[in-house]
Amino acid sequence: MTGKIFTDTFRHKGLRKKLVEVVRQKGITDENVLKAMEIVPRHWFFDSGFMEFAYEDKAFPIGAGQTISQPYTVAFQTQLLQVKRGDKILEVGTGSGYQASILYQMGAKVFSIERQKALYSKSKIMLPEAGFMIKVFFGDGYKGLPTFAPFDKIIVTAGAPFIPEQLTAQLKPGGILVIPVNESDAQTMTTVTKLTDCTLETMQHGRFRFVPLLGDKAHE
Repeated sequence: MTGKIFTDTFRHKGLRKKLVEVVRQKGITDENVLKAMEIVPRHWFFDSGFMEFAYEDKAFPIGAGQTISQPYTVAFQTQLLQVKRGDKILEVGTGSGYQASILYQMGAKVFSIERQKALYSKSKIMLPEAGFMIKVFFGDGYKGLPTFAPFDKIIVTAGAPFIPEQLTAQLKPGGILVIPVNESDAQTMTTVTKLTDCTLETMQHGRFRFVPLLGDKAHE
């Protein structure tokens, strides 16, 4: 048990409504994404001392050198995924668990993998306590979760120097991978669609800034 109390006041709901309008004004048009963001309490993914930052459209540190992504970035990536109810989705980089919870709220079956032991341990307990039935695994995101593949969609929430073949191999034909790619301090948001003949179609969608995706080295 985390001992965390999951309150959601009228004030929190009002702040979420405002945040959703900010995200909408920045160009997010998928109403299912916006509705999920209005429902999921982002402040649940913050330590109590930082609650006032939960509904700003900004990234925020969550420990272990990681961040909870900016809400606009979460919305942008989620919109690119084209989530449908019942989709089986792999998330690489659980982090705080917020992105996974948005996908779950949209009706997806979510499998999430995290490399940082502290974040994995926290999310594994906190998510089900908060009502988000998400399967969380500790491991190397570059390798995905071959045991549970194939997936309808895959989302990577950290900057990768390249598109891992092991992830595209775990996509179903017709599936979409959303991944920020580049070795520099800013990445290009990229979608990889696996066509029915299993060839890959890649598109780029602008520049974003993410923490780096961690590989084999264990991070306790």
